[in-house]
Amino acid sequence: MISIARPSRCDPALIEAARSGDADALLSLIAAAQPDIRRYAARNCRAADIDDAVQETLLLLYRRVGTLRAVTSFSAWLFAVARRACLRLLRISAAVPDSAADDADARLALLRPEDLRIDLSRAIQSLPEHYREVILLRDIEELSIDEIASVLGLSRESVKARIHRARMLIREYLIRD
Repeated sequence: MISIARPSRCDPALIEAARSGDADALLSLIAAAQPDIRRYAARNCRAADIDDAVQETLLLLYRRVGTLRAVTSFSAWLFAVARRACLRLLRISAAVPDSAADDADARLALLRPEDLRIDLSRAIQSLPEHYREVILLRDIEELSIDEIASVLGLSRESVKARIHRARMLIREYLIRD
């Protein structure tokens, strides 16, 4: 198993500055993250796909760092992007067509942050009340599973199931044509 550690040269202040729109900080962040992404891609991609995966990951970092919710989730987000790039490139090389979900991910990635926020808000509003409640507590209020269970008087398992189902419904709302 590959450990996912915070990219060593990416300090939280640099990430926060890049999130806030500081162009110099963003360029520094990209330069600092590149070696870690390249090492990750070298371990997880075909040799022919390493450069493409690194480029795609850094391009998405450039475009979407402002939408990152928390500085602490930066490395996990960045490595997840790299993993998806490796998998997509592998599917292309194997002549396996992308699934509808991957097409939807690509469409969503092209949306402006303001448009995505509007669509996400509408998706959350479309949820049944019991799902909307747990999503707001978890993803907006950032409460833990235990805190949500306590507030709502539910078991941990019920809270986790509702969060999972709510996220699935939001995803379905966002990817439908």
